[in-house]
Amino acid sequence: MNQGDCDLSPMKQTLKEDIQQVIMALQNNLDAMDDESDCLLGNFEKIKEKFVHIEMTAATFYLNCYLSPFTDKYLELSLCVQNMSIRRHGGLIVIQRKDALDSLIQPGVLIRAELTHSLLESIFFPGNPLHDGAVMVSNNQIVSAANVLPLSDTAASDQTLGTRHRAALGLSERSDALVLVVSEETGKISFAFSGNLYPITTGTTFF
Repeated sequence: MNQGDCDLSPMKQTLKEDIQQVIMALQNNLDAMDDESDCLLGNFEKIKEKFVHIEMTAATFYLNCYLSPFTDKYLELSLCVQNMSIRRHGGLIVIQRKDALDSLIQPGVLIRAELTHSLLESIFFPGNPLHDGAVMVSNNQIVSAANVLPLSDTAASDQTLGTRHRAALGLSERSDALVLVVSEETGKISFAFSGNLYPITTGTTFF
């Protein structure tokens, strides 16, 4: 995986501190098991939430690393998906990296415009004829919209994944493209890369 020139040390330090907190919480639970009157279910839920937070922290950092060598517009992308997440507007954004993608997708409508968050958000606004497909981004440009991506075969049996997520995984299994997904149902943001789907943080600019 190409991580550009990312300095991993700040993220690793943050993750170390978070993992230490989880270890301490687990040790406290081990100690509390000697007390038969102490119910640990709530504690386990908090530890689970902490693990999810750790995964999202790492994924958010790596997302920046994967994108920054291939587009200068990652702040625009960040603002776009954050706004879409708040409004529960579904979206699928493909960021082309080194691999050619023409043979992997069914082409949609040519746009060829500078990438801005407002233009991306308008494309995915419900009712827009282009909102159901994927937007293709190359360098700092929105190349096209309403593209159809190949669906993942490996994720076909996963009933928790919608069509957008299966499409994101499908393209990432066949190329080095990075695909951002905003869930229309939950507003959650994730990205697909190398055949894997990663959740990323919401509520703040993640780049």
